[in-house]
Amino acid sequence: MLIQCTKKLFDELKITPGEAGDEGNPLLEWHANFLKFGREKFFVLVNDKNRYAIVLYGLKAKDKKNIDTLIKNAIRQVFEAESIKEEVIETYLQATSTMMYAKTKDRKLVARLNKACEAVHFGEDLWDPGSIVQIEMSKWISSMLVGDGKSNYFTPNEQLYKDLEEFSEQPVFHTEALVLKIRLELEQYNVWRRITVPAGITFPKLHQVLQTAFSWQNSHLHDFEIFEKNEDGTGWQDRPSLNLVCNEESFAYQSAIPMKMETNEKLKDFIEAKVVYNYDFGDGWKHTIEVEEAIDDYTSNVSTCNDGEGNAPPEDVGGEMGYEIFLSIINNPSHEDYYQTKDWGEMQGYEEFDIREVNWKLRKL
Repeated sequence: MLIQCTKKLFDELKITPGEAGDEGNPLLEWHANFLKFGREKFFVLVNDKNRYAIVLYGLKAKDKKNIDTLIKNAIRQVFEAESIKEEVIETYLQATSTMMYAKTKDRKLVARLNKACEAVHFGEDLWDPGSIVQIEMSKWISSMLVGDGKSNYFTPNEQLYKDLEEFSEQPVFHTEALVLKIRLELEQYNVWRRITVPAGITFPKLHQVLQTAFSWQNSHLHDFEIFEKNEDGTGWQDRPSLNLVCNEESFAYQSAIPMKMETNEKLKDFIEAKVVYNYDFGDGWKHTIEVEEAIDDYTSNVSTCNDGEGNAPPEDVGGEMGYEIFLSIINNPSHEDYYQTKDWGEMQGYEEFDIREVNWKLRKL
């Protein structure tokens, strides 16, 4: 593997550049840069072939001494997060047994590297200070539409999938998936979505999928409640056995129900349980998640909305009673507050359920 570094990165790593030699396979070559935002330090890699970006954060002296291993581990972790098959990852990494570091050689590739570095700044909300490998930021940057200067546009992640399939001579994805029916619990309205998700999806990622599917705007806290079956195997226990939370401040509140951070928990580990997703503890939106089917040969790494019905309420509408008032106004153009309420609803994310738009947004997660 060839890592073509800027002078700033060579100075930071304290290594001397070698000779790159003849041009090789661009899929095995990366341009890399070092950047700082205030006191935050980042190391950004961009693949020469497809412009896929991998971001590292907070490297310490011991990490820099093991930079070869760190880069390979970062590639493995991000590719795994993309649900790329283990065999494909191994094929790629085995081809990169030798690590070489050289100076940047192409102004066009350096310009592309700089674009990815700019995106790190704008992706501040995705920074994970507890991890060297910035998985979500890497995936986000690599899902952005880019151009090649010839009016051709593509996303680096989808181009990576094609490149790896050609390189490994096998399909990139082959994973288990779960078909979920998620119902928003409303007394007067029927609002639900049917979504296929990779079985290994984490709960933070599932939260993003549900926000997208129901047109929420991620403006409030959430949690997941896990309910076990009754001892006789029929029905569900009245109280959850576990509460997966999104914020460490939740642990400051006394609760008889065990709590755990949702961060590294995966849905497949709770397939036999009933899962309830709670969003906005003020308005109190409760979603019941039912696993309808398990699929053994899912050939995608993204979630897909297969069906659905009904519009989710706008943010901060005031619970189901507030939603009823909201609907009574926007369904009556002669109401004195019609235009104001309609505009407010649009600002709060209220929109007609459109499965094509939902799937377009899901592909960007």
